[in-house]
Amino acid sequence: MRSRDLAQVALFAAIMVVLGFFPLIQLPGAFAPFTSQTLGVILAGSILGAKRGALAILLFDVLVLIGLPVLPGGRGGLSVIMGPTGGFVIAYPIGALVIGVLTERLWRHYNLPVALAINFLGGAVVLYAIGIPWMAVAAHIPLHKAIVTSIAFIPGDIVKTVIGSLAAIAVRRAYPMIPARA
Repeated sequence: MRSRDLAQVALFAAIMVVLGFFPLIQLPGAFAPFTSQTLGVILAGSILGAKRGALAILLFDVLVLIGLPVLPGGRGGLSVIMGPTGGFVIAYPIGALVIGVLTERLWRHYNLPVALAINFLGGAVVLYAIGIPWMAVAAHIPLHKAIVTSIAFIPGDIVKTVIGSLAAIAVRRAYPMIPARA
């Protein structure tokens, strides 16, 4: 990896930390809080691409695992990972990877509708697919209850998808970091 790539990975890991400064919003009856950090997953994957985006979010996850208080509310450590929200944190790099792979594959046709679809898939669907079953197991609740309580997060995830997609389109025009494939 070149130094520029390492700097971009570190920068996007830092963006995830900064997004953790926004206060978490605990919805009534929900086992996981609403946070802004999924926006960082979307930005990393759609701006840096698969490899660098996933590495940036993986670096962030390492910071969480070693106990640094980088999650909203000053949370971090193995206890968070083993708790109801741990599956979402573990899913973050996978979501960034999915977004990055699809963005790279569709780069020549990348526009707002494509960005919205890719970013919602990686930034919500992938995170839910991993995080919700984890939540059910960690919170000792039935899977259907975990799914029902997670429905309240969809409007916020749509907003984050729109913001991340608009940012990705703007960066693509001004300073494309993902090379166009032939």
